[in-house]
Parts: sequence; C-alpha cells; structure tokens
Amino acid sequence: MDTDVEVLIAGAGPTGLLLACELGLAGVRAAVAERLPRRSGQSKALNLQPRTAEVLDCRGWLAPLLDRSLTLLPAGHFAGLPLDYAALDSPFPHQVGIPQARVEEFLEDQLARYDVPVLRGRELTSFRQDAEAVTATLRTRDGTEHTCRARYLVGADGGRSTVRRLLGTPFPGRDGRIGMAVADVELAPAGDGSGGPGETWQLPDLAPDPAGVAFLLPLGDGVHRLTFGGPEQQNADRDSPVTDDEVRGALARCPGPRRELRRVRWASRFTDASRQAERYAEGRVLLAGDAAHIHAPAGGQGLNLGMQDAFNLGWKLAATLRGRAPDGLLATYHAERHPVGARVLANTRAQVVLTLPDPDAMVVRDLLADLLTEPQANRRVAAMIAGTDIRYPMPGAPDHPLLGTRVPGIRLPAGRGALLADAASKAAATAEPWADRVDRPGGAPVADEGEALLVRPDGHVCWAGRDDDSQGLHAALTRWFTGSP
Repeated sequence: MDTDVEVLIAGAGPTGLLLACELGLAGVRAAVAERLPRRSGQSKALNLQPRTAEVLDCRGWLAPLLDRSLTLLPAGHFAGLPLDYAALDSPFPHQVGIPQARVEEFLEDQLARYDVPVLRGRELTSFRQDAEAVTATLRTRDGTEHTCRARYLVGADGGRSTVRRLLGTPFPGRDGRIGMAVADVELAPAGDGSGGPGETWQLPDLAPDPAGVAFLLPLGDGVHRLTFGGPEQQNADRDSPVTDDEVRGALARCPGPRRELRRVRWASRFTDASRQAERYAEGRVLLAGDAAHIHAPAGGQGLNLGMQDAFNLGWKLAATLRGRAPDGLLATYHAERHPVGARVLANTRAQVVLTLPDPDAMVVRDLLADLLTEPQANRRVAAMIAGTDIRYPMPGAPDHPLLGTRVPGIRLPAGRGALLADAASKAAATAEPWADRVDRPGGAPVADEGEALLVRPDGHVCWAGRDDDSQGLHAALTRWFTGSP
C-alpha cells in the first residue's frame, strides 16, 4: 500500500523522539510532526531513572548521553523521603541528572542518522483512519495545510493531546487540587561569595509546611531550576504568567544564604492533576507519554514513564509493519503499559498527600519515614520509583521468578531478541531457525545452571525454563517472533 510514511508521530518531546529512534533504527519509514517551529530549550524534567538508563544502554545510546549529563544521584525519593538506589539490581543504580532539552537534542541528532525527519512548525489538526491507514492533516504556521498518509499514527503530543481529543478517548481522573510553579532562573552569587544553595544536587525537602515548599537545583552555566508551591500558587490560574515577585518570594524560602534574582528565563505552572486514557490504542492510532497519562511530577517519574512507553511500543510497531508480529502483538502495548501507568498515577497521588500540611498526613509521613529505614522496605519502594521492578504478564510458567522481568546489561539491536543459554545446549539448537531474529550474545547473564532465557527486543524475559524444554521454547519463539521460519 502506498503511504507517505509508515508511522507518523505527533509530538517531538522525549517520548516521540525515542519512539522515532526505535523505528528508524529498525528501518521503518517514520516522521515526527511538531507544532513548535524550533526546540524551546526548556527542560521540564531533569532526570533519567535507572530503568530508562537501562533502556538507552540496550541500544547503545546511554554512554553519549552521560557525556551531556550534569551529575549522577545515588538516591531517589518518595515524597522527599530518601530511597537508596545503591541496593537496586541494576548496572545503573543511580539517577542521571540531565535536562530534558539535552535528551531531546541527542535523540534528534540520532534521527538525522536514521533519515527520520522532524517536521517542525507542522500542527496536526485532524485525521481519519480506515482499515489500511491513517490520513492526517498538518497545518503550517502560515495556515497552509497538507495531508500525510501513514500506516499508523502515534499521539505523543502531551497532556493536552490533540490526537487523544480527536480520537475521542475518555481521559478519566481528577483535576489538580494543588498548584505549583517551576522556573529556570539566573541568580547573583551568594553574599558570602559561595555558590549558595542548589550548587550541588540534593534531595528536595518536601516535608509539609504551611508556607509551602521551594528548592533549587543547578543546571549549569549559572542557571538554576526553582520549583515552588505555596498559598499564592494555589489560587493562581493555570495559564497565568508566573511573576518575578512570586519567584523572589520562593527564593526567600529556599535554605541557605539569600539569593538575588537576576533574570527568569522561563516559568510555568503545574498541578497534581491525575488522568489516564482508558485505551492506549484505537485501530491504527496509539497514545504514548503524557498523551496517555498525566500526574504530579512526584519522584521524578514522568519523562521516564513516557520514554518507557515508547520503548515498549517501538519494536512491536516495527515487527507489525515488517510482517514479523504474531497475532495480537500490538495489543500487548496497552495490556502491558496501562497497568504501569496506573501504578505511577497511584504512587504520585500518595506522594502528594504526604506533602500536605495536614496533621493526619504528617502522621502517615512519619510512619512511612520510619518504615523506609528498613532496607527491604526501602529497596522495594526504590525499585518502584526507579522502574526496575516492572514485570509484564507473560504466557508460560507463571511460577518462574524471571518470567516477565527485565534483563539489564545486554545490548539488543532494534527488533531482535536474545537467547541466553549455553552454546552447546538443546535450547541453542531449538532457536537456530530463528537466528535472523534472535541473537545469542556471548558473556550475557543467564539463569541457573541448566536453564535458558528467551528475551524480547525490549529486554524482558518471555520464556524461562530448562534448556532441554524444546517444546516450551519453540512455543515462545513462535509466540513472540512469528511462526516457524
């Protein structure tokens, strides 16, 4: 069938760009349509969680991103309560401190290598889908319209997604109850000649306080990220400008020496609104990132949740387009990612409650703080925030502890799986006919002696068992990598 592209992605944020990279790496003809004429340079998010680091490392993209990072944080937080990432089962037991703008810049640089265009200044205004494709209308800033026909359309166009609205997908949840603001600011040096607060990255102090919260993080080049919320922000209209006086008032609440504001580079407001699309897919149209879910930015999970949506979706779209997908593969995108999104919405709502200056909430916070001093409890919550405890439902032996979990530390070319087994095992012989789709990486981690693991292109175990279980492995190879070759 003749189409302009195979996949059209609306939105050039981290979710849309990572999805485009996945598709481009797999040789899929994709394009990204972005309403803004150029990158804003603004960085709403500032971190990559350990699971996102694993995802990027899987494709060889992490190392060059680390060169652009600001710091590595060996801890996370739950409502400001510290979480020890050193205990995580991950080769990257830390957060990568990196502004969102740098992540976007890197991913767009990769797209140029894959010949995937980013169509800036092109706003998606309408679309219609039929049994074979989606026809979208894109409008330029001067009002000129043209159409683009694609096999699939992915809405990665943010919390106010045009794609989601046009699709008519219900977006249940609740509106925001707490107002906050964020600003990138240039500050004068502290009066004592030091850099003052925020010159090193520290966990935010989110303890309940009637006066509100305010904390600084350094972004380099004399710029700081100021996040704050107090009584003044609660009554402000969501779209009203953040004033310099608001910023100065928040700076006065930050710990350490008083800092003088020189300039506000940009500022915006946000709330703890929490909503999730009922369906992540409708026909040939799919939703990812903030288009599929919005939540309070508690624990630093938002950018990561969206990028992991893209990683889950990319290889499934590529396999579908290349005729290598078993029936129902694309449907597993919603089945696997919707519960993950729902859990993030739940934990961010809980974190917001724990920062309210309410006596009962403070009692619960104190109780949780005590529980998190226990290593096992701390490790469990840390894995949830880091994204390393995600276990997708998989057909097969449900009692195997590795089935559905991720295997970090292996490199997987786009669209290819891996068999982790001894080279001379029966499992290796069983998988040989799938050699064009399933690699056998040397030196990769394996299960217990005498066992083998089959790993999907996203690094999750889709079969685990004895290496002489040829029948079970053959069924899994057929299920995830299409019928017998």
